[in-house]
Amino acid sequence: MPTDTHFYEPANGHGLPHDPFNAMVAPRPIGWISSQSRDGVLNLAPYSFFNGFNYHPPIIGFSSVGYKDSVRNIEQTGEFAWNLATRALAERMNQSCAMVGPEVDEFELSGLTPEPSRVIGVPRVQETPVSFECKLTQVLRLKTAAGDDVDTWVVFGEVVGVHIAKHLLKDGIYDTAAGEPILRGGGPADYFGITDNEKFLMRRPTKDQ
Repeated sequence: MPTDTHFYEPANGHGLPHDPFNAMVAPRPIGWISSQSRDGVLNLAPYSFFNGFNYHPPIIGFSSVGYKDSVRNIEQTGEFAWNLATRALAERMNQSCAMVGPEVDEFELSGLTPEPSRVIGVPRVQETPVSFECKLTQVLRLKTAAGDDVDTWVVFGEVVGVHIAKHLLKDGIYDTAAGEPILRGGGPADYFGITDNEKFLMRRPTKDQ
């Protein structure tokens, strides 16, 4: 158990050159979210606070610091798609996070192709090997421990359609490393990859143990 530790209370500042919170809750999968406004303008944006939250039905969610175009679009239409950000698509994913107006189509800005979905009206990224079609279930505004509103919204969606490139299915099992996902780190520009070299197996304990 370490005895020499750096302790801080976030409300009073961290006292370090860079806020370590994101670096400790990391690496994180990227919520590369495509949405569409009520008027049909496409939007594509990456969110580093993202994950899966339920198996049956499958539910994913992402957190938006600020009420951004993605949140507004999803509330208007009730739909969005998640697209796997891969190493090959990293630069174009990064381009899609440019601070531009709601009238700008990030698909076009990033040189990506909007592919029609099967269940929802919002297109997905054609170039990615994995994508989820989602229908909105909840939008929650975060609060502090004192009950004050935070300028952050969490969007949850039920996955109603899944697209997987067949080369990523090995004997019917999805090969995570082969998908070459990129994960967000804590520094201003830190990303990580996944390879088979980092994989290890560990079974859950049985009731007899």
